[in-house]
Amino acid sequence: MATLKKNIILPITLIIGGIFAFLPFGSAAEFSFRSFSETGKLQHSLTSYRWIINQPELASHLFLSLKLALIAVLITLFLMVPTVAWLHLKAQTWRPLLEVLTILPLIIPVVALSIGAQAAFPDWLQSSEYELPLMYVILSMPFSFRILDTGMQAIPLKTITEAARGLGANWLKTIFFVIAPVIRGSVMGAFFLTFALSLGEFTLTSLLHWDTFPTWVTSVSQQNIIGAIALSIFSLTAAFALLLIISLFTSRARKLTKEAE
Repeated sequence: MATLKKNIILPITLIIGGIFAFLPFGSAAEFSFRSFSETGKLQHSLTSYRWIINQPELASHLFLSLKLALIAVLITLFLMVPTVAWLHLKAQTWRPLLEVLTILPLIIPVVALSIGAQAAFPDWLQSSEYELPLMYVILSMPFSFRILDTGMQAIPLKTITEAARGLGANWLKTIFFVIAPVIRGSVMGAFFLTFALSLGEFTLTSLLHWDTFPTWVTSVSQQNIIGAIALSIFSLTAAFALLLIISLFTSRARKLTKEAE
């Protein structure tokens, strides 16, 4: 009887969750296809999406956001993977301090964080859009740290490290060619979260007066109400598709690696 209840509860929960997740998206998608004929009759067409494609600044802003998001991901992984590995191997007593430090970006207001961090940057960096990836790294730190920390807790990290070192690998090779592949799932989780946060970040970017894809979307959406909904659907779908492609590519690469072994 208990098993039957569990088998019923799970599908019901998934259905309810799916309704809450996809009903608003589906409604917005349907609305984005609406247009009016010359006689004023409501119809469905691709008018709003053609309007998006015809925007001359679409490609440049999207490419800029993708570039900055990728830089943020690379900085996060090169910074956090060695740091979390060092924490587990050599500095367990520092764990409470690091847990507090990495949660601060969620506590400190974005206004204070952006102004304070920018004031600490050198002048040449303040005048460059490449200050944004550094800020994105800070904002994603509470999530990336905990994902990698959980992944390293689930493996015999000390044994793996000692084996790699015993075979002659230096610390850099041990971290990026031994530890990182073992916690590939956690690394990809940190990758996806950092990439998604960086790609869609609006508040910090607007406070620092940079014009990336999210800020451009807000600006151009004021010209067309239905087009604004279509642009939101387009942005969400494009981001989801990109992450799905990366995930499939990573899974295929992992499969080929296992077959080669």
